[in-house]
Amino acid sequence: MAGGTAEAFAVRGKTLDGEPVDLWVGSDGMFESEPIPGAETISADGWILPGLVDAHCHVGIRYGGGIEDAAGARAQAIVERDAGVLLLRDAGSPADTRSFDDDPALPRIVRAGRHIALPKRYIRGLPVELDDESQLPAEVVRQARAGDGWVKLIGDWIDRGTGDLAPLWSDAILAEAIAAAHREGARVTAHVFGEDALPGLLAAGIDCIEHGTGLTDETIAIMAAAGTALVPTLVNIDNFPEIADSATRFPVYAAHMRDLHARVADTIGAAHDAGVPIYAGTDAGGHVRHGRIADEIAALGRVGLDPTEAFAAAGSAARAWLGHPSLEPGTPADFIVYAEDPRRDPAAARPDLVVLRGAVVTRSASLA
Repeated sequence: MAGGTAEAFAVRGKTLDGEPVDLWVGSDGMFESEPIPGAETISADGWILPGLVDAHCHVGIRYGGGIEDAAGARAQAIVERDAGVLLLRDAGSPADTRSFDDDPALPRIVRAGRHIALPKRYIRGLPVELDDESQLPAEVVRQARAGDGWVKLIGDWIDRGTGDLAPLWSDAILAEAIAAAHREGARVTAHVFGEDALPGLLAAGIDCIEHGTGLTDETIAIMAAAGTALVPTLVNIDNFPEIADSATRFPVYAAHMRDLHARVADTIGAAHDAGVPIYAGTDAGGHVRHGRIADEIAALGRVGLDPTEAFAAAGSAARAWLGHPSLEPGTPADFIVYAEDPRRDPAAARPDLVVLRGAVVTRSASLA
């Protein structure tokens, strides 16, 4: 059955909470609500989870820099799929991956269009660069219509004039732009490393913060009260010392990046303790290779999420946040099974069964 099937089948196992699960998958690739007569049981035990989510990645941005061609972007998506990631939130990419939507072998992608920045205030070649911030509301509308319900702003980046991280946008234009996105039915997120951009973004009603290494007690409290999400991308933050080492022309920026890195566990842990919704994202593409969701889940465990919470941040909770169901009758059969409890060693956990749109992608002999 590996590689795809048009036959109905069944899977039995348990959730991470220990609740028994019986799944029936019809020949149409959808979950059924009742047992299917004659369906083969392809796994009789194991820990069953909905397909994992990488809530911050970049399909089409090459590891080490540059833009992938279609074949390279597709290969990235397959790496994610084989790691059990069946839903991706692409948090900004100039690559056109719309054709992937019709490929049943690839994970689903929720796109945020292209990053929006000002000239020389982000990685060259990746964002739409505006000549003036007054253009931001109109560009947000364009990206909202091009994406899948998300828009991605660059909230801060190094300002070469000051030699440190600095906000890109005024508070007033952020309020206008985010309101414009919301009128389009889109949510807005922003790349933010430092402290100074956060108050304006949060006051404007932003829906999510990426990275969030500069969060303070005050901005954490605002996020918790508003329900603003955080995707910390901890495996990418591991690169901060290397980024600092390369920034020899900007010693203030380099010192700031090292400080943000040194206190990240306390920062994200405080956000979790305050009740800020946290979701797993690797920032794959650029500095991080695709397929590292297990490392991100493990990293979330090191900053205060218990193992079950960490898997939910990359699973059921993230899927609900993005508007995708988990293991529900009448929905596409996207799920994974672990032969052993993945919480024992999240970084080493790899699914033994991956099912995408009702087709078996991988199946290990270790499954009962």
